[in-house]
Amino acid sequence: MSEFLVDADTLVNARFGTSQLTETVSALKLLRAPVEPWFRPWKDLHSAAFQAAVAANPIWSALLESAFGRSWVADFLTVPPLEPDLTLDAELEYLTSLSDDHIRADLSVVRTPLPSILLSSSGQSPGLAAEAAGLLRWVWRTTVEPDWPRRLRVLQADIVSRTSRLSEQGWSGVLRGLGPDVRWLGDGRIQVNRWDYPVTDVRGRDLMFIAAHTQRVNVSWRLPDRFALTYPVTGIFATTATPDEPLVQLLGRNRARILVEAAEPVSTTLLVATTGLSLGTISDHLRVLTDAGLLERRRSGRSVLYWQSDTGRRVVRRPAPNRS
Repeated sequence: MSEFLVDADTLVNARFGTSQLTETVSALKLLRAPVEPWFRPWKDLHSAAFQAAVAANPIWSALLESAFGRSWVADFLTVPPLEPDLTLDAELEYLTSLSDDHIRADLSVVRTPLPSILLSSSGQSPGLAAEAAGLLRWVWRTTVEPDWPRRLRVLQADIVSRTSRLSEQGWSGVLRGLGPDVRWLGDGRIQVNRWDYPVTDVRGRDLMFIAAHTQRVNVSWRLPDRFALTYPVTGIFATTATPDEPLVQLLGRNRARILVEAAEPVSTTLLVATTGLSLGTISDHLRVLTDAGLLERRRSGRSVLYWQSDTGRRVVRRPAPNRS
């Protein structure tokens, strides 16, 4: 298993935040790999355009072939931001400063031999870094940016709930909820995943926790002093739509809102953050809606996710009667 070695200074100064680059790279991973059911509608919407764009650019295709391994992603794609909540262009400044040799060295950690098109591109314009940045900008503009305001609300709600948990349960409680393999081991040790890599010494250095629409926890760094742990946000593609009045009359306003927000998987933690209701109230409503067959539930790591059942979707989307 992989571990971060931390000290009091690391934890005192640790921050939660968002990263447009991390969100974009996470989207890129989803577009090229099998996904959980709740990501499927989003992937189906964008998959054809993505495949066409990659097919039209042989360097993009070669970069994708070489940058993603089973347990490792090329470092130039995963550099954490200097500050939380920067724009994509600001985060890409580091990537676009890299030489072709640097890009090839990062890729060679993941896979060798490299495709010949990546070996023969030296001196060409644009270089490999510019090509990689162009691919990321395409993914951002096409698949993430149109939905960014809603995504950002979900990410921020998750961060609020995590920081609230920190004050109540300490770091042990926060870490338990980040992913199935993340936990506090004691003695300044955080298990970050189950891969067999050396311990990473983060003592006295900057540590950021980045919420993202991703399927699993990832670690990244900007050596020598910045490290990040990216974790799957709860809520994923939760909607912010308000329930129709007939649904409110049927279920009550709070239960109707919860049912509508569960158009995609949501956790009790996210619902507490987005509705302002207490944990006990949310849990009671979820139990009633689940018992009534309007919600389904599934454990994901240490969280339980709820989403509309087929019956729940029909109830929410039932057209108003025509009284004319």
